[in-house]
Amino acid sequence: MEKNRSNDMKNDPIRNYIAENEAAMMDDLFGLLRIPSISAQPEHKNDLIACAERWRELLLEAGADRAEVVPTAGNPVVLAQKTVDPSAKTVLVYAHYDVMPVEPLERWQSPPFEPQIREGRIWARGADDDKGQAFIQVKAFEYLVRNGLLKNNIKFIFEGEEEIGSPSLENFCREHKEQLKADIILVSDTSMLGADLPSLTTGLRGLAYWEIEVTGPNRDLHSGHFGGAVANPIQVLCGMIDKVIDSRGRITIPGFYDRVEALTAAERDMIAGIPFDEEGYKKAIGVKALQGEEGYSTLERNSCRPSFDVCGIWGGYTGEGSKTVLPAKACAKVSCRLVPHQDHHVISALFADYMAAIAPPAVTVNVTPMHGGAGYVCPITLPAYKAAEKGFEIAFGKKPLAVRRGGSIPIIATFEQTLGIKTILMGFGLESDAIHSPNENFSLDIFRKGIEAVVEFHLAY
Repeated sequence: MEKNRSNDMKNDPIRNYIAENEAAMMDDLFGLLRIPSISAQPEHKNDLIACAERWRELLLEAGADRAEVVPTAGNPVVLAQKTVDPSAKTVLVYAHYDVMPVEPLERWQSPPFEPQIREGRIWARGADDDKGQAFIQVKAFEYLVRNGLLKNNIKFIFEGEEEIGSPSLENFCREHKEQLKADIILVSDTSMLGADLPSLTTGLRGLAYWEIEVTGPNRDLHSGHFGGAVANPIQVLCGMIDKVIDSRGRITIPGFYDRVEALTAAERDMIAGIPFDEEGYKKAIGVKALQGEEGYSTLERNSCRPSFDVCGIWGGYTGEGSKTVLPAKACAKVSCRLVPHQDHHVISALFADYMAAIAPPAVTVNVTPMHGGAGYVCPITLPAYKAAEKGFEIAFGKKPLAVRRGGSIPIIATFEQTLGIKTILMGFGLESDAIHSPNENFSLDIFRKGIEAVVEFHLAY
């Protein structure tokens, strides 16, 4: 009966509501998307405050009893809540309003902070991650309030530092623990396997991130006069990075795998059963071949196994034309994705020790930890997980698969440790949404289905 109702738009009040109010929804969402709330760039501090204030207004308009912008040591947090019955269950909705930098700007097909609708998609920075997905949660809440269907108490916590590792949120949660008390946390900041392959994220990898600085001579040198006699910091840095991964695709940091659990046969069978088009995967990202740790499939490598990546590298002369220089310094930003039970603090120290151990005496190496977080696993037996499963099944017409994903949301593990609350990862993104990249976008069809799925979650929980 539920499935029939969701497939018949004429008799579907949720879909009718979305259709009747979509123009106004887009106006409000586009207003949010126009705010360049880039947490990694200090010049956007006022934009982050403006974005937080706009979310406060929208939450009140949607039906919150109260909403406020609360200062932190960094960017402000937006708190809101609606109480229907003090004895009822409480759902805490988490989202983030900060976005990634937009560079390289020249690769955008339209300006990143001038949202457009093309080809059935919203194009803008933050369209998916996370303003579009957060907006789904708020519009589902609005529908329930306006139609007298809300049976759970709802709280909202929207932060402005997720893209830089949420440095202020852990202390904020400790200081506001009573105010954030809830039965379950609901997050829409993850992705599905495909538009026609809905899935619920049951696990996330952890993260450790560093900046490496290699210093050689006390100034840039003439490469003709000094080349071959003085260590080149760029070449040394590249050689050190190259040693982190061996020929089998394994990370060589001593002690790195000490707490990595082997995948069980049941887990590997479950992953093997996930529909996956490897040729389509390669074509979508424009590569001819895949590589990684030997003995594991692509889906195992990018979700359940740790990895190491160079996120950026620079040094020397990179301007137009040529300049024969032996640079004084070279830098790189690198990261590891971690699996459950790996402590990012321990891994961070192991990596710094390893860099110091393999550095040649001709250079000085400094490793600066940037940020990190633990992995997370969600039990699929939780009543809230079952409610999310039902929401997806009604909205998308099929039961979602349970999958682990390779990304990291460090604050999720912090919620469990600090607040003692489990999180349901009810995300609606797609790989094609290009989050963190130029031309970020979000499907209008999935936006609509997302609202329906979240409404059904609240009705079922």
